[in-house]
Amino acid sequence: MAIGKNKNLGKKKGNKKKIVDPFSKKEWYDVKAPAVFSVRQIGKTIATKSSGLKLAKDNLMGRVFEVSLGDLQEKAEDDAFRKFKLRVEAVQGKNCLTQFYGMSLSTDKLKSLVRKNHTLIEAHADVKTTDGYSLRLFTIGFTKARVNQNKKTSYAQSGQVRQLRRRMIDIMLREANGKDLKELVQKLIPETIGREIEKATQGIYPLQNCYVRKVKVLRAPKPDLQKLMEAHGGADAIAAMGKKMDRLIEDVDEEPKEEAEAADAEA
Repeated sequence: MAIGKNKNLGKKKGNKKKIVDPFSKKEWYDVKAPAVFSVRQIGKTIATKSSGLKLAKDNLMGRVFEVSLGDLQEKAEDDAFRKFKLRVEAVQGKNCLTQFYGMSLSTDKLKSLVRKNHTLIEAHADVKTTDGYSLRLFTIGFTKARVNQNKKTSYAQSGQVRQLRRRMIDIMLREANGKDLKELVQKLIPETIGREIEKATQGIYPLQNCYVRKVKVLRAPKPDLQKLMEAHGGADAIAAMGKKMDRLIEDVDEEPKEEAEAADAEA
């Protein structure tokens, strides 16, 4: 019999697979920033639920989140051009505990700093913290006109550029070596190193717009849960992370009830 004569010939037997919503196998986790930042809740991330030997924790470990400093600090909209990288190093319940993993400036900020008739000076230095992190810091600075200068251009000579770069490296080593990661991040948030460079280079050639434009983590120690808990404010702070939202929701629910009771009493 020809295939064209029988409509059922050539068709595979069996029921069609049921379409399952992929999000039914997913669950959401809160991403928590270290205690050095004032805003701890930075967002949510999704992961496949644990099943058998595949754990959701293994899927979350090592994820890197890039967050603007304007979202990590209160009333820090002016510093939103500074972006921090945070990496998940532990999962406690539904909370992903992160640690500092790098910093950079936004592209539009870097481009807005470049000007003609000025010299751009860049420097980098490798530093090591007391808790075992090896970091590479990159700084950038621009020459500015001296007081009562009539010349239109503000170019530094090659010898002055070498002196400025050497001074920038010395300040980076002085500010970063001998400190732990938390203290270094506290210096990066308000741009303390950039202001120190501007002060120290006035005798060579005045600089402006000095920033630590990038921080790269070269090597990190093995994850230590105890140190990570300390970076997040201790075990009590981590245990209370999920309870604050419940309390706020209860307070919101009680307000309409009180208003309704007052309205009934007036009636």
